Amino acid sequence: MLGSTREPLDIHATGQELMQAAYASGLFVFADLDVKFDRPQTTVVVDRDKAAALGVDMEQLGEDLGVMLGGNFVNRFSIQGRSYKVIPQVDRQYRLNADQLGGFPIRTRSGQLVPLSALITLEQSVQPQELKRFQQQNSVTLSAVPAPGVTLGTALDFLRAKAAELAPEGYNFDYAGPARQYTQEGSSLIVTFFFAIVVIYLVLAAQFESFRDPLIMLVSVPMSIAGALVFLTLGAATINIYTQVGLITLIGLISKHGILIVEFANQLQKQGLNKREAIEQAAGTRLRPILMTTAAMVLGVVPLLTATGAGAVSRYNIGLVVATGMSIGTLFTIFVVPAVYLAIGKDHRPVAATIAD
Repeated sequence: MLGSTREPLDIHATGQELMQAAYASGLFVFADLDVKFDRPQTTVVVDRDKAAALGVDMEQLGEDLGVMLGGNFVNRFSIQGRSYKVIPQVDRQYRLNADQLGGFPIRTRSGQLVPLSALITLEQSVQPQELKRFQQQNSVTLSAVPAPGVTLGTALDFLRAKAAELAPEGYNFDYAGPARQYTQEGSSLIVTFFFAIVVIYLVLAAQFESFRDPLIMLVSVPMSIAGALVFLTLGAATINIYTQVGLITLIGLISKHGILIVEFANQLQKQGLNKREAIEQAAGTRLRPILMTTAAMVLGVVPLLTATGAGAVSRYNIGLVVATGMSIGTLFTIFVVPAVYLAIGKDHRPVAATIAD
């Protein structure tokens, strides 16, 4: 959406350039502006000098044209108890086009009738069907459909850069509809992710009385998110409110795998095993519940992936993110979490066992 205090025709010309650039880029299959200068307009220009010479009063001229063309009622009359409006107007066959105005008679001050063509000239122009405004400024809105395989973010980045290049100084660029929702939710998603991870980290730190163990448990979160984003980048879905909910859900689901492994490894260390033996045994023992949790979650969202009818797209978006994120995140959890545990995990063995080693 382009907005400015300039004339609507200037804004429309800039919008046309932006629309042509969108088509030329190959990123869009359709683009159109909501403002179109396709409404013909005829302006009646009165020669005031001639009108004064012929004795035509300008006020009376305006009233006569208003009566002949306006269609407003001047009075009411009653027939058989019912009231009807009196609407003086030239018969339709004499007002089919603007050129017929020249044949309308106008009375001068002396009482003579002169044709209107002796006093006026007609100027033709084109005006928009309606003028759009946004934030109290003249505006035009570009509606476009991205080509298959082109993400909404890529399309908006191109339009934003092109608008900054084509629009003169004093123009504003804003979003409407799904594009506005995307830009607003895109920034809020990062903040939401940050606070979700911070809250989970602090809860785990309080539960395990360690600042290192929660880092190990959450190391698979970025990997599962990246696995889900791969399919979004390939065009299987777009980043919207539903996929964002799925991504937030992944944080809690995938962190459970790390909790299962790290908690059991800590218990084995307290029983006297060293760090490597503990994490190897914990990863093998917890493999079955991890795979069962993943399988249950992925199979649980299969109905969302195969949904049809109303709301099918939103269900598919949530199901796709959860299924792909859990599958890829679980694969990384099995191999990455034990390696990170060996690197930064805390030694929980009793002091006597540590000294013996």
